[in-house]
Amino acid sequence: MDVSEAIRTKHAVRSFEDKPLPEEVVRTILNAGRLAQSAKNMQPWQFVAIQDKKALNAFSKHGHHATHIAGAALAVAILTFPPERRFSILFDAGQAAAYMQLAAWELGVGSCLATIYQPDKAREQLGFPDEWHIHIAISFGYPTVGKPQPRPSPRKGRMSFDEVVHWEKW
Repeated sequence: MDVSEAIRTKHAVRSFEDKPLPEEVVRTILNAGRLAQSAKNMQPWQFVAIQDKKALNAFSKHGHHATHIAGAALAVAILTFPPERRFSILFDAGQAAAYMQLAAWELGVGSCLATIYQPDKAREQLGFPDEWHIHIAISFGYPTVGKPQPRPSPRKGRMSFDEVVHWEKW
């Protein structure tokens, strides 16, 4: 699959098969995030990979719409430096997330972002140091075949190119 096809076909997957991901697949996904570009090559992230079913279930409760994590084969908590240090830190974390999601999609693995609204409970569960922060996590797994994927938003389709792109000025 080339990058253009991955971008065109990638969608949020919230329903996963009850099937573990091979270690090589997990490492490929995590390595894609590690290799993401970042401002001044700061690499302001650490990743916590969660595969234990009980831990996934507990972690899914740290976000309002994060229930998909409970059924995933893998969740990746993306930890960052405090965002106040540089405005680009959360952007950089987003790039790491996107790289992981596209690498996963190429391997037939679906994913979905989750906002973590209870960072203190996430810190307690995962045991990461106080100087690190969590805002997002990603669920990964093989998509459930033949079962429609739930969509939380009533919005249909994508905005057209001309609705989004402005040339030279607004």
